[in-house]
Amino acid sequence: MESQAIANLSALLDTNFSDAVTCIFNSKGRVIITGIGKSAIIATKIVATLNSTGTPAVFMHAADAIHGDLGLILKEDVVICISKSGNTPEIKVLVPLIKRAKNKMIAITGNRDSFLGKNSDYLLNTFVEKEACPNNLAPTTSTTAQLVMGDALAVCLLELRGFTSNDFAKYHPGGALGKKLYLRVSDMSDVNEKPQVNPNTNIKEVIIEISEKMLGVTAVVENNQVVGIITDGDLRRMLTKSNDFSHFTAKDIMGANPKCIDANAMAVDAKELMESNGITQLLVEKNGQYAGVVHIHDLIKEGII
Repeated sequence: MESQAIANLSALLDTNFSDAVTCIFNSKGRVIITGIGKSAIIATKIVATLNSTGTPAVFMHAADAIHGDLGLILKEDVVICISKSGNTPEIKVLVPLIKRAKNKMIAITGNRDSFLGKNSDYLLNTFVEKEACPNNLAPTTSTTAQLVMGDALAVCLLELRGFTSNDFAKYHPGGALGKKLYLRVSDMSDVNEKPQVNPNTNIKEVIIEISEKMLGVTAVVENNQVVGIITDGDLRRMLTKSNDFSHFTAKDIMGANPKCIDANAMAVDAKELMESNGITQLLVEKNGQYAGVVHIHDLIKEGII
């Protein structure tokens, strides 16, 4: 029932929606979103979505508004009132006060003929036939419709503002989401050990280098440029193929043309490169020179995987 109601929402859109988007986009103030009951909870989510996508927004509870919080609304602010019925007592008190202050008001309501619907500047119709609740009482379908309408507003405003993933990262610096948008390979490789040997390094020293640096790998470097890679797996394969490996050097067992990534690349790019090649380490280069190693454990620790 809820999914069908959301599918039907598009048929209810008219010029009120585009005009409301334009009104918010051109406003020099904030968006104040208010409601009562479950609609108030939906309002707080829409506020959060708008704030995180470049449209400053503030939640104002409809009951608190008529007991002093009306002072939140500044001259240039646009007000969005959310109410399924559009006729709750708090809304009937609040709407005339907003109109008197001459703030533009957008209604998100399922009742076009309600007090809120008739007194709004822009009406976004979220009519639903019935709540998913078997008693048709608990706000379920109606609040889902309100939420989707709020998301639609946010996405349209995001596109109008040319809001990019870089902008998104500025508002989401914490957690895995933010890290996917700003964490670079160098942020991880710079704190790791930097294992390296030259092509003529004997096998014993290669084993010591891999063991001491604890990354399961070493770069084979010549003139500060990567010419090969030796992994734990290469050492194991060497042991199965020869009983006497004392005369081996790095160039005898290294893998040529190893997968490398630039230090300035994003951590998510390192993840994709590892996954597509079925490997757990990448050698890091900066300006064409060897700069270190990034390991899949670094990505796990940072929450990228």
